[in-house]
Amino acid sequence: MSENMIGYERDDEGIVTLTMDDPTAGANTMNDLFIRSFAQTVERLEAERDEIAGVVLTSAKKTFFAGGNLTDLQAASPEHADEFFAGVEAMKATLRRLERLGRPVVACVNGAALGGGFELALACHHRIVVDDPKVKLGFPEVTLGLLPGGGGVTRSVRMLGITEALMSWLLQGQQRTPADAYDKGMVDELVATRDDLVPAARAWILAHADDESAATKPWDRPGYKIPGGTPSSPSFAANLPAFPATLRKQLKGAPMPAPRAILSAAVEGAQVDFDTASRIESRYLTTLATGPVSTAMIQAFFFDLQAINSGRLRPAGADGQPFEQRRVGRVGMVGAGMMGAGIAYACARSGIDVTLRDITLEGAEKGKAHGERLLARAVEQGRMAQSAADEVLARIHPTADMADLAGVDVVIEAVFEDFELKKQVFAEIESVVGPETLLCSNTSTLPITSLQTFVSRPQDFIGLHFFSPVDKMQLVEIIRGEHTSDETTARAVDIVQQIRKIPIVVGDGRGFFTSRVFGRLIAEGADLLAEGVDPQTVERAATMAGFPAPPLAMTDEVSLTLTQHIRAEADKAAAAEGRTRDVRPGERLIDRMVEEFGRKGRAAGAGFYDYPQDRAKVLWPGLREHFARGTGAGRGAEGRTDAVPMRDLQDRYLFAMALDTARCFEEGVLRDTESANIGGIFGIGFPPHTGGPATFMTNYASADHGNGLVGFVARADELADAYGERFRPTDWLRAKAAADNSLT
Repeated sequence: MSENMIGYERDDEGIVTLTMDDPTAGANTMNDLFIRSFAQTVERLEAERDEIAGVVLTSAKKTFFAGGNLTDLQAASPEHADEFFAGVEAMKATLRRLERLGRPVVACVNGAALGGGFELALACHHRIVVDDPKVKLGFPEVTLGLLPGGGGVTRSVRMLGITEALMSWLLQGQQRTPADAYDKGMVDELVATRDDLVPAARAWILAHADDESAATKPWDRPGYKIPGGTPSSPSFAANLPAFPATLRKQLKGAPMPAPRAILSAAVEGAQVDFDTASRIESRYLTTLATGPVSTAMIQAFFFDLQAINSGRLRPAGADGQPFEQRRVGRVGMVGAGMMGAGIAYACARSGIDVTLRDITLEGAEKGKAHGERLLARAVEQGRMAQSAADEVLARIHPTADMADLAGVDVVIEAVFEDFELKKQVFAEIESVVGPETLLCSNTSTLPITSLQTFVSRPQDFIGLHFFSPVDKMQLVEIIRGEHTSDETTARAVDIVQQIRKIPIVVGDGRGFFTSRVFGRLIAEGADLLAEGVDPQTVERAATMAGFPAPPLAMTDEVSLTLTQHIRAEADKAAAAEGRTRDVRPGERLIDRMVEEFGRKGRAAGAGFYDYPQDRAKVLWPGLREHFARGTGAGRGAEGRTDAVPMRDLQDRYLFAMALDTARCFEEGVLRDTESANIGGIFGIGFPPHTGGPATFMTNYASADHGNGLVGFVARADELADAYGERFRPTDWLRAKAAADNSLT
């Protein structure tokens, strides 16, 4: 292995070409090898400075530079914060030496440059990028609970100004195309092909041979001022209070420290010189990297997602060899309601022909019209050419004749959640499709094993649970029934990835994983309201805990009547097993809402919220009149009426969902933590800063209760003593806590 991963070649004109090529990995990252190599390379550049006309920085990989090493970042701990800070400062000092070399340095960006990769490019004096829309540039750190701590905040603020840097690049982790980055002033030049990069860089260096400013950043020149002003500028200072107020409104009180740290680093850094601003940035990065939120978010949004996208959940054959991947050319979609229409659109967008069947041709055409509206919006917003939209729409073929499904590779049923109806529909489907057709049901609650009883090929039958709205929701929950084969599961994973969705694989059971656990959230919200907690407090506690949407609002979205239907089906199943199910206070409250007050949910125009036509929804005043017992009030386990601490309100949501997630592991519905975490975050809105429900439990930390599953179990017992036995951990979970802090 080479001791230096950066190739160094100087030509007769004094131009040095540096080629980054980590022999230990498929992408260049800011690992120990790069840090050592980069320091040695800059030292050599400084030593040979008088013989150098300029420097060209290139990559031998398909990407330019993949950023920081997330394994190292996830391992950062508070005990080693000083060491981490020193390491960051040392790396940034090398970047600063390159920036102040006194010779022009050009970054030739041939592929993705995200996070640390983009920061490396910004430390160069000129950035040339191949004009390929598949190439992404930006700072995604905030989505991992971090900030761009390699100079990203400091340099972007000085290039664009505080407002533009925060809004266009930093606070939301936008990933932009080269053309977008060029328009926004973060890229200096675009070239048509990768082969044009180095010649363009050499030409720029030679053209600026006599221009000293070409090798000097604006902030290192006398008289430099940050665009748009700083907090000391009266015009800017007048608008400064709006920044934290807007951020607070966007976060809704959620415990997400990264956006606040980014805002602070940008504003504080703008008031001092560059090097001081850089140290401020490093301190904020250290605080974030050594804290629990980034550890959890890196686990979910990098490692768990990477495992799923790489096919880890895809079963192999009996001989251990992977099943052959099958590309789907044609899908039969049965049911053209909002869900069926959305699935048809997603398939057509991915190049798949769709036969969209409904009871009537009018209904099927209405489903196609849903896709037409989405495509028209994409064209209007400049995200798609009209010709491309026309091609997508032409792939959707509405019909009322089930016989038109003959020859499809996959059939997906999306009719109403009724066992007898689905039985009838699949009898018709099997009469026309071939023996190789994959049979899928888009059910959200009915057990797949029960549905397999009425098909002739139960081994080819599987659940595909899409989420609404399909065009926006990335997740698909794949549910294996008792008779589903490994090959069928592999085929289901393949089609979900073909339509560019995220597949998780779970076992069978009523509600599976996502619907079942999501039900705990809305049930807890209804219970709190029934206990007398003020409705605004019920909702606010959820958003402050990090849920993207609160429980009463979510209940309105799914409809109060649907929750009644699901409960009735659960009662029917319990009765068939010779048992009865306890009725919760919130269930009785929902019955009153529907039967006494006629409030059925958003689709009906009235639920927990009112839906005025001329303004945003508002909580129905009748909630306070009929159910609340004073702001923040609630009934304890012994029926007392007293204030429920905000922490308890938040934990009741989190623990209700997490404990049921643990039961899913215990019952075999869940078999891997990746599906639990990604399904929880992307499917049912479990707070992203926790890393998902599985990581929330295993990473739980409390000074009062302890860390890991031990601490989680102790806090759950405390909640059970105060609010009911539904919070009591099972013996299985206690054993896991005592053993190895693992759910698998």
